[in-house]
Amino acid sequence: MTEPHASNIAQLPVIAEAALQSYPTATLYVVATPIGNVTDITLRALHLLSIADVVACEDTRNSSKLMSRFGLSVPMIAAHQHNEREVADKLIARLLKGERVALISDAGTPAVSDPGARIVDAVLAAGLRVLPLPGASAAITALSASGLVNDRFSFVGFLPAKSKQRENMLRGLLTETATMVFYEAPHRILDCVGALAEMFEPTRQVVFARELTKLFEEIHRCPLSEATAWVKADPNRERGEFVVLLEGAAESSDAQEVEAERVLNILLAECTVKQAASLAAQITGLKKNALYDRALEIKGQQD
Repeated sequence: MTEPHASNIAQLPVIAEAALQSYPTATLYVVATPIGNVTDITLRALHLLSIADVVACEDTRNSSKLMSRFGLSVPMIAAHQHNEREVADKLIARLLKGERVALISDAGTPAVSDPGARIVDAVLAAGLRVLPLPGASAAITALSASGLVNDRFSFVGFLPAKSKQRENMLRGLLTETATMVFYEAPHRILDCVGALAEMFEPTRQVVFARELTKLFEEIHRCPLSEATAWVKADPNRERGEFVVLLEGAAESSDAQEVEAERVLNILLAECTVKQAASLAAQITGLKKNALYDRALEIKGQQD
């Protein structure tokens, strides 16, 4: 194993406590890095990065900037979505030599809507150790400032780019009672909001968390019915990375009706109205006559 790399960061007195922690060799460290504000990096992450033998990162150019901010000089290897399996073999070979390997993404926690999961899986399959160093996460950051009162959340991540696939995914979430967490790119935010508005009740609360921890950070909550207008009101609201939070479905008989609607839509793609109503009644426990009437309405809208 190589000697720890010299670093200005080790000279900071505040790092002394982190240096006292245990950092086993022959270990893959999954390290969270800032999602915007560089000072959100943790003391453990800084110390680990200063003693790592190699850093596997999503983009070496971006990670080089982070390292230079803290005076770190560590060999890096690109580990992105197109080469994860190949890089995993290289990292495993280094781990077998007793090295410390740090895995980071461009921002936030690796393997959560970012590359890294395949590498972690391969390292575990090889019987080697993986240790997470927690830190910044866009999803958790947005949830903490959303004011949406719910003990549960469902991380959805990025919606499909194609409208039909996006619609199918959202239809499957109609009865989800947990707060839903989406990630979205700026050029698709209007498509995302439009799809949510078409699928869910207009009274549901939606939260936009844009450019979190950065200079132009913005967090806005409103009813879904007002969401599109809010985004369009300012061109700047179509810039930056987004976390979009959507209030979950009410836990009541309304949820059962929403589920029946979802089932009917699926069945009507393959069955007659009568067959769809009959099968939906068996699946949901609701009355067949009411389901038949609703199936007729849906069929009429589709035609």
